[in-house]
Amino acid sequence: MSRNRRHEMAAIKILTENELRSVVALDLDAVGCVEKAFAELATGEVIMPPILSMAIKPFNGEVDVKTAFVPGNDHFAIKISPGFFDNPKIGLPSTSGLMVLFAARTGVLEALLLDNGFLTDVRTAAAGAVAARCLSRTDSSSACILGAGSQGKLQLKALCLVRPITNATIWARDPDKASAAAALLSKELGIKVVASNDPATAVAAADIVVTTTPSAHPILQADWLRAGQHITAMGSDQDHKNELDPACFDEADLYVPDRLSQTRFLGELRTAIATGVVDADTDFAELGDVIAGSAKGRPFNDAITIADLTGTGVQDTAIASFALKKAHLANAGTDFSN
Repeated sequence: MSRNRRHEMAAIKILTENELRSVVALDLDAVGCVEKAFAELATGEVIMPPILSMAIKPFNGEVDVKTAFVPGNDHFAIKISPGFFDNPKIGLPSTSGLMVLFAARTGVLEALLLDNGFLTDVRTAAAGAVAARCLSRTDSSSACILGAGSQGKLQLKALCLVRPITNATIWARDPDKASAAAALLSKELGIKVVASNDPATAVAAADIVVTTTPSAHPILQADWLRAGQHITAMGSDQDHKNELDPACFDEADLYVPDRLSQTRFLGELRTAIATGVVDADTDFAELGDVIAGSAKGRPFNDAITIADLTGTGVQDTAIASFALKKAHLANAGTDFSN
């Protein structure tokens, strides 16, 4: 490579998980970043290819690759996200990964974000907050989180940013994990958080219910629901996962996907179509449409609403660009030239 060519190449910023954690938090700025990304998706100008997904069944694992180009954004991100769900049994986290940022105008590599899944966790929790802000009752004060993993805890924290949550219940298949999560969240959030062994009662008592598991079989039944509730289902992002009883769609007054083309094959909508509860050709407005004002949100106070979040590449480009800007402002990271 010539000396002039080397001088033309930009420095590559490398940010570690610890550096990213020092500049990015699950806060209203992150929620606003993700909300803006969904609104941009609704314009029809975002280029977002289908998710590249590979299942590694012998080890209960999967790897997803997501990306999106957003007009007006200086960068686009490619996110590589493994999920190996038996890892906690051997003392490892179930998710990891990294994000790669390229200049939108030139395609030049500008940053490696070695976030180990942290940015994905933030943008996923932020999406839950966006869905709740758009679709739940404004006076929602109680929550039920199904799942006691890292995302379950983050979802409750995100809810507290956008709704006046005063009490919450955590359910998990492992009661000890549910109890530990409840104790931690109660201390961190300063609200009453308890563990429950009875998901039906916990769901029925909540204004907002969030499902956060990799379950392949329903963990939330339709006859547990009541008028006025909002449900965010964010665990189903593969064609074998399913957290909601398909009959929940019969009970719902409004269903909102993050990306309809994804939820038809990966989300809760997939099972509702497969069981005949919803016609495969039924059209639904997306979350971005609600944010942009081109579709209505909660239809009435006693409505039951469902948000189906499978995770989108536009969220990854948004949070990665957001993190890089934060790092530049904090002067974090290491620069390497090619």
